Amino acid sequence: MKRITGGIASAALLAGMGFAQTAHAQDQLAWSIGTLGAPGVIDTPTAESFRDGELVASVSGYSDSQRANFSFQMFPRLTATVRFSREKGLGVGGDTLKDRSFDLHLQLLKEQGWRPAFAVGLRDMFDNGFYASEYLVASKTITPRLRASVGWGWGRLGSGGSGGGTRPAPSRSGGLNSDTWFKGPSAPFASVIWQVSDKIALKAEYSDDDYAAETAANGFDNKTPLNFGVDYKINNIASVSGYLLHGSKVGFQFNIALDPRQPAAPSGLERAPIPVAPRPSRASNPQAYATDWAQDPTAQPAIQKSIGDALQKDGQVLEAMKLTPTSVDLRISNETYRANPQAIGHAARIASRALPASVETIKVTLMERGMPASTTVLKRSDIERLENGPSTQIAAVAKIGESERGNAGFVTTPGVYPRLMWGIAPYLELSPFDPANDLHADLGVTLSGRYELAPGLVIAGALRQKAIGNLDTNPKTSTSTVQHVRSDIYEYQRHGDLTIPYLTIASYGRPANDVYSRVTVGLLERMYGGVSGELLWKPVDSRLALGAEVNLVKQRDFDQRFSFRNYSTATAFVSAYYDFGNGLTGELDVGRYLARDFGATISLDREMANGWKVGAWATMTDMSGSDFGPGKFDKGIRLTIPLGYATGMPSLKSFSTMLRPYVGDGGARVNVDGRLYEALDGSQQGGLYRDWGRFWR
Repeated sequence: MKRITGGIASAALLAGMGFAQTAHAQDQLAWSIGTLGAPGVIDTPTAESFRDGELVASVSGYSDSQRANFSFQMFPRLTATVRFSREKGLGVGGDTLKDRSFDLHLQLLKEQGWRPAFAVGLRDMFDNGFYASEYLVASKTITPRLRASVGWGWGRLGSGGSGGGTRPAPSRSGGLNSDTWFKGPSAPFASVIWQVSDKIALKAEYSDDDYAAETAANGFDNKTPLNFGVDYKINNIASVSGYLLHGSKVGFQFNIALDPRQPAAPSGLERAPIPVAPRPSRASNPQAYATDWAQDPTAQPAIQKSIGDALQKDGQVLEAMKLTPTSVDLRISNETYRANPQAIGHAARIASRALPASVETIKVTLMERGMPASTTVLKRSDIERLENGPSTQIAAVAKIGESERGNAGFVTTPGVYPRLMWGIAPYLELSPFDPANDLHADLGVTLSGRYELAPGLVIAGALRQKAIGNLDTNPKTSTSTVQHVRSDIYEYQRHGDLTIPYLTIASYGRPANDVYSRVTVGLLERMYGGVSGELLWKPVDSRLALGAEVNLVKQRDFDQRFSFRNYSTATAFVSAYYDFGNGLTGELDVGRYLARDFGATISLDREMANGWKVGAWATMTDMSGSDFGPGKFDKGIRLTIPLGYATGMPSLKSFSTMLRPYVGDGGARVNVDGRLYEALDGSQQGGLYRDWGRFWR
């Protein structure tokens, strides 16, 4: 589908944000992105949404204002935006305001026929509310190259309006400003976008934002309510924009959009799987189906070696195998493919080339940290018959169920244990966002490794060395009035020379059907060491999982080596997880946190079929908002992008980042690697069906 840029200062219509109206309109108009990062023209919003799962990053600004926006289409109709900005003269005492803000944009109706698209939005929902506004907006494609929007705004979008009473002041304490929403003066806004060519879009808008704060602080001259802009599409992922703001300021914007359905690397880079080896028909060669081979003591070792060697070349490990004259169970550890169905498909095809013709049933058991997580049962005849068909056909006949707990009948592959895995990777660490301080950062290298002594018994650790950076010069210190369980992050960041982020020994097991266990001992994370234990009830075919975790920990010293501070505590949680389908998982954790406060954390995470994952969480405890500090309670957004998206090669590695407005001491948990739900989710029924489209890849 042909895509054309259409966003104002956001110019980024990024590459693949196609318009969701008529097919003809999609060929001519693409999404437009405003200066605040969400679907919009310049300062005013439109009623569109980005493509499901799309990540949009933009940098915009003029002489006195700079904004960095990160938007993610969390659901087909819900866009979330995180923004970091600098506004000259608007801080305390006339200093530069360093602000962070969070927006939500919900498309209520898509454009269809004569009906326009409708959306509602909340801008800058927390804290000082510098950009705070609420709006209702409708957008309609007039011609294949012309789109118009009209709406009504409150807050900044309606600040030039009259009537409506006085808008309450924002909380300025990090909490929700819900008392101000849709209150105070309001005003209309409108916009048009004209796609001149495949590369260029022109746009104009009417905005009643009076820029009162900028006018008072640095002499912003609001000459007219009209804004004008032009977008230029560089390629399918990048665009630039220029705009004239209220007849006074000239600004620019650069945008990049990453569509999870359009990987940055070209397709076809990963190696092709080994094709299925079909058996002769039983009618033409009945002797081929004889089972007398099972009496030969050398048969199974030879078959196991053949399958194990082939899987090793494929990036997988055959941990153990159970073979009978008519069936085989392969216990495999997938060390390459992000989607486990792809690993299962490869293993099944490899087995078809090594097994005697009498073996009709192929079971593939996925091993996660030494635990059998699930077993996929396939008929060899189905594999032979459906190899060139869609993955839905093999999904209809495959059976995913619980794995055998014990090892009866399984033969461990020689040389699998013990095994060592290690790697070296760069790291970038940023100081927490602080509107009163400049950003500090360190760049260095991390050496990490894991030594698997036996199935489920793992020693893991890492060394980290700073190369360059200035985190050690950050003047920030914690002013928290409660126990500094997390707010001393600055003290830990100042010690960048040869630290030990973690060093643990962990044991995983299955004490009962549907029940999994973990015990981890050692330096659990950069701030805490101790003992962590966990139990998880998670049936393979259930959407619901229940867990419990207990941690006995002591705070590590700032140098992050082997010494400890005086503070020790116990934390405990009961957890419920629910798979809502379509990659959406909810989690509720209730218990005692590191600062000995009690409360609950609710999380929502959505994983796309290609591995992109975005989530948000919020924690409320009995710690008061004043004790917690700016923000009142813990909250944030996390994002994971698989490495394979950028390289086109299969990999389990990914890039993860977390955005949180404030690092406080309330609602803090120990960061333990290898928690059971995360370890098992992709290997059980919900995760397997989510990724099943890659079975034949």
